[in-house]
Amino acid sequence: MNKLELLSGFIIGILASILGSFIFITFFTDFDFMTGIETMKSDGKLGKLITLGSILDLVAFGVLLKFNKEIMARGVVLAVIIIAMTTLFT
Repeated sequence: MNKLELLSGFIIGILASILGSFIFITFFTDFDFMTGIETMKSDGKLGKLITLGSILDLVAFGVLLKFNKEIMARGVVLAVIIIAMTTLFT
């Protein structure tokens, strides 16, 4: 297993989740990004925000599988697992 491909898939997964959260806050709330994060955290809805942001990980996973990058797709799945565990313990 190529660890560099796994790491790049992990980074793609994290960045896709951050981008999805940014898009959700920008288009569906009246806040800017940092204020939206702080507001969601104070309301106890940060986990839901991260979950909505992780929808883009599905797109990244599908695209990587389409281009036969299975190891990178595993990295995206690893990123989703790490994000879910972080959400549970926060």
